Amino acid sequence: MSAEAAGPIPTTRTPNVRTLKLAESVFVPVFALVGSFLIFSLFLLVIGKSPVDFFTLVWTGGFGSSFSIQQSLQRSAPLILTALAFAIPARIGLTMIGAEGALVLGGFTAAAIAIPLVTSGAAAPVAWLIMAITSMAAGGLWIGLAGWLRHYRGVNETISSLLLSYIAIAIMNFFVEGALRDPASANKPSTMPIGDAYRIGSIPGTDVHWGFAAGVVLAIILYILMSRTTFGFAARMTGGNVRAAKAQGLPVGFLVVTCCAIAGCCAGLAGFFEVTVIHGQANASLVAGYGFTGILVAFLARHNPLMIVPVAIIFGAIAAAGGLVQRRMGMPDATVLVLQGIIFVVLLASDTLYGRIKFFQPEARGDRT
Repeated sequence: MSAEAAGPIPTTRTPNVRTLKLAESVFVPVFALVGSFLIFSLFLLVIGKSPVDFFTLVWTGGFGSSFSIQQSLQRSAPLILTALAFAIPARIGLTMIGAEGALVLGGFTAAAIAIPLVTSGAAAPVAWLIMAITSMAAGGLWIGLAGWLRHYRGVNETISSLLLSYIAIAIMNFFVEGALRDPASANKPSTMPIGDAYRIGSIPGTDVHWGFAAGVVLAIILYILMSRTTFGFAARMTGGNVRAAKAQGLPVGFLVVTCCAIAGCCAGLAGFFEVTVIHGQANASLVAGYGFTGILVAFLARHNPLMIVPVAIIFGAIAAAGGLVQRRMGMPDATVLVLQGIIFVVLLASDTLYGRIKFFQPEARGDRT
């Protein structure tokens, strides 16, 4: 019997490997997030607080009004940039946790370079450009140094980037409490204030500063760079198998140092906005933990620059709701930090689920690619 006589061969629609992997990459973080909320709810019940009231207040404080939404977006700005500072090296197989130091050093550099600019009466746009460039350069050199030590000297990048963060904070404290200290800052050592004329305002029509817009634009650019260019393909190949990348003649050292420098530039830019928008000078307030929270954001986003933006907004909303939780429930503002810590631990534990859930494995389902 011919194939025509037998009729068409019946086919079934089955998802391909790429679709299953994408679904798995969404399911596991969401599962970890829900699990974290359940564990935190048990914690609230133990201390005699209502989980329903807590999460209601978090929603209200983060997204309940136009003001709340704008506060959430503003809080998410440094998280987007520091998450990118972790995600880009992760794409090449490195675990860089030094974004906090790069942010502090970038902010301090911006405040330090602003002193002669303000004194000379430079135009504000020119001053912003110079401050932003120097901040990004300082952050890029700092994280780039950790990448150089990793590739050319075999120094563990996690340890070196963490130690470099402490060194960066110490450098800022040395100058802020010494040569660059403003005599008027008696209670809290700080650099000279940059002045209102050199502060960067908000996006027109909103209370959200331009750091959020810069973070979104950078996320899009870095997504294109890492996913749609030969540089990104080479970086991903290096992250997958360094030996194979070297065998193919890829410039592994250049890729490692460049990705780390890009990461440092993102964190340094976050420091620039912290000084020019939030604080107006460099002091101990720059050490706010954004660099470490950015690690959590990047993990939850699976190191995807585009996914970092919505995840950072969620964490920005949680942070923005901290004050409301404190006032309404009589709980310390640090309660949201407990929630973040639980999310981080559960998220790390959930990483073992990848490749183990049969529903997302084509072989277990009998699917064909």
